[in-house]
Amino acid sequence: MPELIPLHADQAPAVLAFELANRAYFAAAVSDRGDDYFDRFADGYDALLAEQEAGVCAFYVLVAEDGEVLGRFNLYDLEDGTARLGYRVAERVAGRGVATATVRELCRTASVTHGLRTLRAAASHDNAASRKVLAKAEFVPVGPAAPADLGGRPGTWYQRILQPRAND
Repeated sequence: MPELIPLHADQAPAVLAFELANRAYFAAAVSDRGDDYFDRFADGYDALLAEQEAGVCAFYVLVAEDGEVLGRFNLYDLEDGTARLGYRVAERVAGRGVATATVRELCRTASVTHGLRTLRAAASHDNAASRKVLAKAEFVPVGPAAPADLGGRPGTWYQRILQPRAND
């Protein structure tokens, strides 16, 4: 059973393998990260870990029992009880409900662990799969997303109000 766990330093090789194996698949729906991302992967990975340590962002990976990364699920710009959600799943598990189930799990984690009340996510108009995941995970459209928000593609911002933490 795949497990959603916080990103940590020793996962770098598995995350890089995930990104490389799925690069063409991802580029069909979102902007390609570019060769520089892969050439400087270690530096970028260290920067993510530093952002996470500072509490600015929270990064998670969905890992299979054998340690293979099946997806990345990220909370960006944690501030005032809100954050932006970003995610990507491996092509081999796409269309099986993995993204929806994991986004739902991350919504619970965002509330319980990070004290967040609202999550926002943007999806391009041509990314039907992502729009479907967001709808199934109870995100609602709240307005247009500029092409600058989505790597040059027009889209829509979605939002989900999270359940309050049990001790609130």
